[in-house]
Amino acid sequence: MSANPADNGPDPMVEGSAGSMPAGTDAPVDTILLADTVLTMEPGAEPLVDGAIAVSGDRIVAVGPAGALRAAHPQAQIVGGPGHLALPGLINAHQHLTGDRIIRSMIPDDLEPGRSIFEWAVPAHAAHTGGDDQLSATLSLVESVCNGVTFTVEAGTVAHPERVLAGFDAVGVGGTLGSWGWDVAGEPWAGSVSEVLDRQREVQRLTVEHPRVRGWVTLVGHDLMSDELVVAASDLAREVGCGITFHLSPSDSDTTSYLDRTGKRPAVHLDDLGALGPHVLIGHGVHLGDDELERLLATDTAIAYCPWAYLRLGQGVTRAGRHIEFIRQGGRVAIGCDAENAGDAIDVLGAAALAAGLAKDMAMDPTVFGAHAALHHATLGAAHALGMGDEIGSLAVGKRADIVLVDTTRPEWVPLSPDPVLQLVWASDGRSVAHVMASGRMVVVDGEPTLVDRPALAIEAAERHRRLVRDARLGA
Repeated sequence: MSANPADNGPDPMVEGSAGSMPAGTDAPVDTILLADTVLTMEPGAEPLVDGAIAVSGDRIVAVGPAGALRAAHPQAQIVGGPGHLALPGLINAHQHLTGDRIIRSMIPDDLEPGRSIFEWAVPAHAAHTGGDDQLSATLSLVESVCNGVTFTVEAGTVAHPERVLAGFDAVGVGGTLGSWGWDVAGEPWAGSVSEVLDRQREVQRLTVEHPRVRGWVTLVGHDLMSDELVVAASDLAREVGCGITFHLSPSDSDTTSYLDRTGKRPAVHLDDLGALGPHVLIGHGVHLGDDELERLLATDTAIAYCPWAYLRLGQGVTRAGRHIEFIRQGGRVAIGCDAENAGDAIDVLGAAALAAGLAKDMAMDPTVFGAHAALHHATLGAAHALGMGDEIGSLAVGKRADIVLVDTTRPEWVPLSPDPVLQLVWASDGRSVAHVMASGRMVVVDGEPTLVDRPALAIEAAERHRRLVRDARLGA
């Protein structure tokens, strides 16, 4: 067994069987989810054969043999059974829920750097209504949950965070919510430091009592934040007890800008300001120098790694990416999918497979970072990167009941491999997902969302797409 999640082979931080209900616990069990194999993703545990997960309210109250749990709770609703693989809900550590979705896969993939932002993204955001933001978030989260994602780190909305929160509620999943802020004069929607911080506090107000969605301090990042703003925003996150996320160094342009302005590489400068720390999740972190890796590791700052986006945008991950090296040195990394004109598909399993493939190919070493490690960084490893390892990321008693059942009778699962993780990551993707529970509620059954009308969303999306393209003059 490998001692490092970045190595190939079974990972002590992944597969597992969690303990059963603690003695003396008599919580009424509402639902029991059954599977031929249960991947709890708990540290050091093996896959549980013919297993079950018992749920009461929004919590897991037992994980153990199917026969024993069914006999103990005969009144419980049964979901799944033979022909299923169970695993924790997947975590998407970086996803744009507004701006791109209604013009999905429309921005050309052969534009020079900068053109996609100023000729497409900025006009699209400027033309977005509150209804557009809510529909965009709902569509993205429907796709996410149907692919097994139950928790999404929202990368920041420009104008209507309350409407994005409504999208989370419509689909029934969890995540983080942010309101983008930047204070560099002359840029669209720039505000003062106090204005940006007020927006962050408003998101906290919106989510303070929400059972599934947490407000995070969210800046656009890059070189669009003054030293005063990033320090104040980081301090606010520490004060409130939430995370902070921002974009940094997906390409080498941030490095050039910071060196010109400060004489230091970005992560070094931010650490010197005291803005980094275990509450920080950097989006991307592709172009990092040795000194930056050392600072991120020393401060326990986490990274959201979105490999499909870097390939789609030609940002140099195969030449400069050091995410696996960062993991090997103890860094916290979670996998993300980015935007629908970058990563395009919101499929964390697909992104995990790509992360593993890139790691092996970049090292020219097939023993590096296999499927087990990749799945870890889409589940429990991702939860640790978000500072939520005690709440999500594995199937364990007391954790949130975010559970995915994969249909192992589909063609990609025939015949069954003796190692379900290899088959899950390399042979399948989100299309294998059959049922999804989020916070104890069935939100996907037989591949279809239970809380939203998908055909009606498609009709509305087509109408809003035509209006947005016209009003924003996209492609003109």
